[in-house]
Amino acid sequence: MFDALTDRLSGILDRLTRRGALTEADVAEAMREVRRALLEADVALDVARTFIDRVKERAVGVDVVRSVTPGQMVVKIVHDELVAMLGADAQTISLAAAAPVPILMVGLQGSGKTTSTAKIAYRFTNRDRRKVLMASLDTRRPAAMEQLATLGTQTGVATLPIVPGQSAVQIARRAMEAGRLGGYDVVLLDTAGRTTLDEALMAEAAEVKRAVDPHEVLLVADALTGQDAVVTARAFDEALGVTGIVLTRLDGDGRGGAALSMRAVTGKPIKLVGVGEKFDALDEFDPQRIANRILGMGDVVALVEKAAASIDAEQAQKAAERMRKGQFDLNDLKEQLGQMQKLGGMSGVMSLMPGVANLKKQMAGANLDESMFKRQAAIIDSMTKAERRNPDLLKASRKKRIAAGSGTKVEDVNKLLKMHRQMADMMKMMGKGAKSGRGPLAGLGAALGFGGGAPQIPPEALEDLKKGKMPQGLPPGFPGTGGGLPPGFPGGGMGGLPKLPGLGGFPGLGKKK
Repeated sequence: MFDALTDRLSGILDRLTRRGALTEADVAEAMREVRRALLEADVALDVARTFIDRVKERAVGVDVVRSVTPGQMVVKIVHDELVAMLGADAQTISLAAAAPVPILMVGLQGSGKTTSTAKIAYRFTNRDRRKVLMASLDTRRPAAMEQLATLGTQTGVATLPIVPGQSAVQIARRAMEAGRLGGYDVVLLDTAGRTTLDEALMAEAAEVKRAVDPHEVLLVADALTGQDAVVTARAFDEALGVTGIVLTRLDGDGRGGAALSMRAVTGKPIKLVGVGEKFDALDEFDPQRIANRILGMGDVVALVEKAAASIDAEQAQKAAERMRKGQFDLNDLKEQLGQMQKLGGMSGVMSLMPGVANLKKQMAGANLDESMFKRQAAIIDSMTKAERRNPDLLKASRKKRIAAGSGTKVEDVNKLLKMHRQMADMMKMMGKGAKSGRGPLAGLGAALGFGGGAPQIPPEALEDLKKGKMPQGLPPGFPGTGGGLPPGFPGGGMGGLPKLPGLGGFPGLGKKK
């Protein structure tokens, strides 16, 4: 969502950092461009004006203009003010109340309110181990209650049985009674939505609020609606006293102005953001990390958390031990391709890496075909068990059969085999280096667990990342610790990062046909 704004701000701030000294005129010119970029991103006018005034007030000070790296100082000020505009501290949904904790979900029709209710329930159930009950209060739309019941079945979360003829207030009271009798920790009340703001909608929601006294009133707003979402938030807050905001479709192609304006205009924290269609595609809104992404600084913490959630630690340790012994076969390669897909593919990983804005542009220009991961897995699946363990068994006739079986060409099979040989050689080097403590890949091998243990990322290093600092506890040679990848790393030479697939790095991930 923030790609266009990221490109504009990165270009403006890059020009500042390339200058050896800055004058007040330089800063003023840059701030005019930043203001234009914010307005084009659909940020509210008064929010953009306040933001620029605060940055200019700090950026034209003597300490900045006369500092050794004035451009970097301005970037830091922009980052700090961006974090302040987004809310400074991350806030989550509060459950600090007597069970069952009532949470009222409000918003316009079509904003994703019912789906967000199911996602939150799924999150409480699976991550926080809470017993959750969902209830639909939408008596005007017959399919609404059935929709929530269906989502309840899909997520494994209990829903309140439907009783025809009851009012929203009656359903809310029955839900709270069922929550008390059933020993539920949380009761999520999904109110009715309208296509536009109207008095009937607000009156009904206010009556439900008086009846159940909810601990949280969460407004669900669609991030793609731009400034209309801000108007909606202000109206609901005045009528109901909203305690937090859930922004949906933050993974869309909107300009991001609603997300940037929402906190500043309403004063209410954005607590959760929807980043996909799946039930687990709901993230906490962390201003620090969102600001990092907007300014092209990446989000390494999110990448580490994503990897920790999707990678089986025991399986990873076994794989590392096999690689250390030089036993990286095609089964292992298929597993690595699957892990890359779980992390969101090459573009998903790169979007969270710091300092890769230019590389992302190269990826877009190269028109990379992420579906190649699936085709490569299909090629491996078309081989026999013996061939996967020992690719040297593959002769010309077998390659033709494998290509036909996987719907690819013989040259695709050859590219995959070449990629496997390169990776196997690299893994063997890393394993030997980690074991002996010598060689260009010794530090990287040790960090990834090739010395015999599990991959090690010290807790203090993760804390450094969360604070926006480059970690001090990572082993020498670990990617991103300042020195780039060690000399001799295959594909190295693009600013310390390995060359991207299809851009001169590993073969087999070429452009779309």
